[in-house]
Amino acid sequence: MPFPYLDETTPLNEETRKGLPGSFIQLPSGVTHYEEGGDPNGKPIVLVHGFSVPYFIYDPTFEFLSKQGFRVLRYDLIGRGFSDRPKAKYNAAFFVKQLKELLDALKYENINLVGLSMGGVVTASFIDAYPEYISRYILIDPSGAQAVTLSPFLKAVRMPGVGELAIGLFGSGSMVKGIAADLFTPELVEQFQKKYSIQMKYQGFKRAILSTMRNGMLDSFIETYKRVGRLNKPTLLFWGRQDATVPFEHSEAICAAIPHAEFYPFEHCGHIPHYERASEVNEILLEFLKR
Repeated sequence: MPFPYLDETTPLNEETRKGLPGSFIQLPSGVTHYEEGGDPNGKPIVLVHGFSVPYFIYDPTFEFLSKQGFRVLRYDLIGRGFSDRPKAKYNAAFFVKQLKELLDALKYENINLVGLSMGGVVTASFIDAYPEYISRYILIDPSGAQAVTLSPFLKAVRMPGVGELAIGLFGSGSMVKGIAADLFTPELVEQFQKKYSIQMKYQGFKRAILSTMRNGMLDSFIETYKRVGRLNKPTLLFWGRQDATVPFEHSEAICAAIPHAEFYPFEHCGHIPHYERASEVNEILLEFLKR
């Protein structure tokens, strides 16, 4: 019998997805929520989000690149947003499988691939497995340079049984509150939290988050980044100096793993520079993509 998360009141199915924005596609991994923008014949760019914030986190990037005539794809990782939340091991191989299925179904190749936070782990693992799909690589405050240091609460959450109880009783409030740490700009916090909370009413969200934590996605992936670095794909790296989620100091390990990466640190900026400093990031990104 599944643990009863009382605030997850709505199933995700064909009926409840009616009226939701974006598109849906049935993949072997599950129904995936996605959106395409821009020119269908433009250079393809695929945006992969992080641990728990779904694809709205790319709003400024998606809108800008679509207007510039690229073929832009963003999607919700399984377990997040409006994508399915199956009972599964939410590990790197699982997320790589979803991404490959989606790219093949929508016929994407020679891709400019963008990974944010845990999306860095997903994209690096994908490139490691399928380098032929990728033209250029963009990382935004990626996780995986080293294992995440867990607070006592997060250590408890990873324990079977205890985790279900802890995240059931305290998870919703602490997760919404914790999202504020991603932002350096206080004025953006309330709007960001409201958008984030929408996905939390759908059944399976907390189970997916727990599975992600328990199946290695918070571990070090530095050897994967090193293998990707040896492929010499043109790479761009952004990082906010005041990142409270993935510390700026981790950038040293990523730069060492991918020494040819062009590195742009941002002062007075948190975990999501593409969102907080969109105009500056977009200018650099556009120049990189148009070379």
